[in-house]
Amino acid sequence: MGPLSGFRIIELAGIGPGPMGAMMLGDMGADVIRIDRPAAEPTSSIPRRYLVHGRSRRSIVVDLHKPDGARVVLRLVARADALIDPFRPGVAERLGIGPDACLAANERLVYARMTGWGQEGPLAGRAGHDINYIALTGVLHAVGRAGDPPVPPLNLVGDYGGGGMLLAFGIVCGLLDAQRTGKGQVVDTAMVDGAALLFGSILGRHGAGVWTDRRGVNLLDSGAPFYNVYETSDGEHVSIGAIEPQFYALLLDRLGLATEELPPQMDQRGWPEIKRRLAAIFRTKTRDEWCRLLEDSDVCFAPVLSIADAPHHHHAQARRAYVDVDGFLQPAPAPRFSRTPGGVGSAAPSRGAHGDEVLAQCGFGPDEIEALRRAGVVG
Repeated sequence: MGPLSGFRIIELAGIGPGPMGAMMLGDMGADVIRIDRPAAEPTSSIPRRYLVHGRSRRSIVVDLHKPDGARVVLRLVARADALIDPFRPGVAERLGIGPDACLAANERLVYARMTGWGQEGPLAGRAGHDINYIALTGVLHAVGRAGDPPVPPLNLVGDYGGGGMLLAFGIVCGLLDAQRTGKGQVVDTAMVDGAALLFGSILGRHGAGVWTDRRGVNLLDSGAPFYNVYETSDGEHVSIGAIEPQFYALLLDRLGLATEELPPQMDQRGWPEIKRRLAAIFRTKTRDEWCRLLEDSDVCFAPVLSIADAPHHHHAQARRAYVDVDGFLQPAPAPRFSRTPGGVGSAAPSRGAHGDEVLAQCGFGPDEIEALRRAGVVG
């Protein structure tokens, strides 16, 4: 099931955005085949059931440093629709499985390259991580409270929003074009590009003069009292996002405040005073008490839940937003489709679990498979 049923994706094993993009495609029905390396992966210390981004695919072990390793990959590519390359520029070419070799084996192939800096530019060959990519785009500089250093927003913006999701989008775009034209192409997915795209709205506000480079003083960065997080009497927190005037007025009413008691909502000079008043009020009740008072209203409210608590909130349960995979609750496939819903194919497979099966489906005979195994090409 799933809207991508019938498509086959070859994933060269990597970390971060590549696995996430492959998971999204697999959740939507694509047959994702991960080519694992003979050596243990960096995430091997984590039990497989917790490798959320490793789900919904099959696995085969291929030693890409052996001459026949490239031949195996090219045979798989010949019967695939897309390939995910997670290496630095030039690595796949040195292994004999770069775009030219793969497109020669399959002219309809979508060859998706996933890097931090992109395939060109002075930093293209350098190592980096999410924090570096979002630092270069201005995103990291913008995140944090007034007077504090920038705060990394986990690795969500570069690795996953600007990387994995952009990779999945790029592959689907390439697949649509290949169906129309019969021709594949290379998709250059760079986290630095994706982070910049995610930052587009804030960049526009800055250009218009309504957003300053100072952290923690703007509308959406904890500067505004009506778009903020407040501590409750039990040491928990709640979030408020009452930007629109009607929602802000409703918030003040629920808190027992009159509009005339406070500075005007959009007068930034009065924001510190409003923030102090709201903080004092929110400290008078527990988080659950505020939930009972505000959750059924349009004040734009939600409790700040822990990682452990989030799957058990009644809204998440009503939407079946989390699924049990091998005894572990994890996010359900998204987005949702009315006719061809996606689904989790399986938990993350053990390395090489589907080797013989995949090779046989791609035209390798029993003798060939045994010879490759004896030679250490496949595991």
